[in-house]
Amino acid sequence: MTTTAPASAARPNAEPTGTPAATRIDLGTIAVVHTRHWWRWIFSALLVFVVAQFAWSLVTNDRYMWDTFAQYFFSEPVLIGIGYTLSLTAISTVVGFTLGTVLALGRLSASPLLNAAAWGYIWFFRSVPLVVQIIVWYNLGYLYPTLGLGTPFTTDFWIVEFPTVQLVSAFAAAILGLGLHQAAYSAEIIRGGLVSVDPGQHEAAAALGIPASRRLFRIILPQAMRSIVPNATNEVIGLVKGASVVFVIAIPELFYAVQVIYNRNSRVIPLLLVAVVWYTLITTILSVAQYYIERHYARGAARALPPTPVQRARTWAGVQWARLGDTPAPPGRTDATEPAATSTGGRA
Repeated sequence: MTTTAPASAARPNAEPTGTPAATRIDLGTIAVVHTRHWWRWIFSALLVFVVAQFAWSLVTNDRYMWDTFAQYFFSEPVLIGIGYTLSLTAISTVVGFTLGTVLALGRLSASPLLNAAAWGYIWFFRSVPLVVQIIVWYNLGYLYPTLGLGTPFTTDFWIVEFPTVQLVSAFAAAILGLGLHQAAYSAEIIRGGLVSVDPGQHEAAAALGIPASRRLFRIILPQAMRSIVPNATNEVIGLVKGASVVFVIAIPELFYAVQVIYNRNSRVIPLLLVAVVWYTLITTILSVAQYYIERHYARGAARALPPTPVQRARTWAGVQWARLGDTPAPPGRTDATEPAATSTGGRA
């Protein structure tokens, strides 16, 4: 006995019954109409116009005095001021983030005393303006003419004694003001990064019997760095510019050096431009360093790191060079753009 399959099953590719072939639409013949973003183009054109207008004024406006700018850009007082600015920033960063790490651990401590002490420090130094702190440290000799070690709760410094004015110099006052002020903000940044790590990481490391110090520095802190680095870099950049407030105690950093020069020759704008360009260069270098530090700590979270700007530039240059036709096609292929044939498991 033989059976006959239905017509629809015998012809799986046949058209459905009652659907004429004339009603089928060839999607390849439909014109694709791209969305026109008129407002985007209008704002882009206005932005290009404003930037071009500003660039034109930089070239044509003689009041910028670019010759004076070039004269003082590498002058000795300016370079000395940059050295002071970088020194203040580097030392204050080390002091601030080292002390800030201790304060952050104190805020996370189970000890009420340590927690309260860390909170009180952060509260006080975030409440007092930075310039006030620097001036207080610079004038500490008015409150305590001498400092030393001796009998407690007395001024009998029989072990060692020295004048406060000699101990707390202008540079030391700037370091104390910047470093202690920065520690209060760094503590909250580090605490926020540590809190952002999944608590399961703490529990798993503790269950494996890993010591607390190793858990912190080898497991928790590297994961927290991904959220710490952007905010920490902002604080370092803020220190570069915040170091300009030490001009109140006559430290010849960059801004102070520029002020001294333009007070003598009355060329205010070109000298301020010198400071602006130097601050911009320093900030740019720190921003590039931030990019690569973030990339380093992203290795544990990303399967494949995105290409760096240098790698993207190399790839783009290679593609453009290949388009010129100078790069020969791989052997055995007639068309460099044709995809290679793949085997489906059978033998040719």
